[in-house]
Parts: sequence; structure tokens; C-alpha cells
Amino acid sequence: MPGGRLTQAERRQIALGLADSLPYAEIARRLDRPTSTVTREVMRNGGPTAYRADLAHRATERRAHQRRPAAAPGPESAPQPHGRDAGAVAEYEETFTTVLMGSGLTKMASRVLTCLFTTDAGSLTASQLAQRLQVSPASVSKAIAFLESQSLVRRERDEHRRDRYVVDDELFYQATIASARANDQLVETARQGVAVLGPHTPAAARLENIARFLDFISESITRAAEQAREVLHTSPRQEPPPDPK
Repeated sequence: MPGGRLTQAERRQIALGLADSLPYAEIARRLDRPTSTVTREVMRNGGPTAYRADLAHRATERRAHQRRPAAAPGPESAPQPHGRDAGAVAEYEETFTTVLMGSGLTKMASRVLTCLFTTDAGSLTASQLAQRLQVSPASVSKAIAFLESQSLVRRERDEHRRDRYVVDDELFYQATIASARANDQLVETARQGVAVLGPHTPAAARLENIARFLDFISESITRAAEQAREVLHTSPRQEPPPDPK
């Protein structure tokens, strides 16, 4: 499998793959590259609809020239617990951040959430987040405010009366239910439109179909979340170690 930076020819292949609506995994297979490499490349350079190979190549070269040869130690160079490989952890965090951005989160919110999820304690203070991410406390605060509004992060006070921002298994359930409730609001609003526009008009029929669709989705999400909730509180099954023979 080739390593190193993507070449301009590879970037053009990525652009062609996106134009043909190929999934990232298929583009990566054709390039003999990890899927995460293609995903990061596309999301760093405008996303699947705005990606341009030549612009992406020039932007990468510009970033390489601007990067200082002896960068200050960052979170990826810090000693890692449990014997983890620092480089592998940093690459995974970048991949996770890119995927979260693809789901609609801002870059800073994605970085904060990634940092919390990949921390064994599952919680950090604002100053710890700012230090790990090498950003200002104001940037962290803005990202946290958004994540709290989406039920993706919980705030609690520690023994030193400092705010700690926590991610835990239950938050995934709560965020899923919050998403279903947002659908419920759309259903109610769509059906208000049916009454305003007249039940026998094409516009009203369109809104009613939207309401029925979202109502079904919301009910299915809620039912599935309730059924799967116990999974979040069950320890993953450990695979037996390989036979040394």
C-alpha cells in the first residue's frame, strides 16, 4: 500500500470518483489507499460537492510550506496511556473529526467531541480542552455551547467547583430522542400548513406526505432507541486472545 502524501494524479482520480458518485471506500480501493485518507482529503478541501483536485493540491502544498519545521509539542506528541501509539491515535482523531464534520458539525465542535470521546475519563475542563486542542478558551466555549444544545455533551461540577464537560453512553440515547422530538415539531408544523393551504390542494397533500413520513421515522427512531438503550450499558464482549501456537 503506498504511503506519503497524495499526488496530483491521485487527487484527480478522487475528483473523478466523486463526479461518478462513488463511495469513499471504492475510491480508496482504486487508489490502494486507506478510506480515511480519502475521507480526510475530501472534507479538508470543500467536501464532496465542492472538491477540486488542482485547488486541493495547491492548498496542501501551501499548508506544507507554512508548517514550521519544528512545531511545538501538541497533544499527539504527549505520552499515551496503555501503550498506545501516539501517531496512530493522532491519525484516528483526525479521521473521527472529519467524519463528524461530514455529519454536519462544525470543525471546532467536531474536534472537541473527538477529544472527549477519545479521553479515557470521558470528561475534561475547558482549560484542558483548550490546551489539548491548542485553541483559545473562547473557541472551546462556543463549541461546547452548541454541543450542549444538541444533547451531545453534559456539564457537571467537579470537587474543585470547575465545570467539566462529559460524554457518556447515555448521551447517545438522549441525543437520539432529541432528534426524534425535533422531527415531531416538523410534523406538527407541516400539518398546520395542511389546514392553512386547504386539505384538497397539491401543496397541502405534499405537506401531509412529509408529515406522515417524518411521523413514521420519529416513531421508529424512538422505538429503536428504547429497545437498544441497554446496549449502551453493556460491556462489549471480549474476544479470547489468539492461540500462541
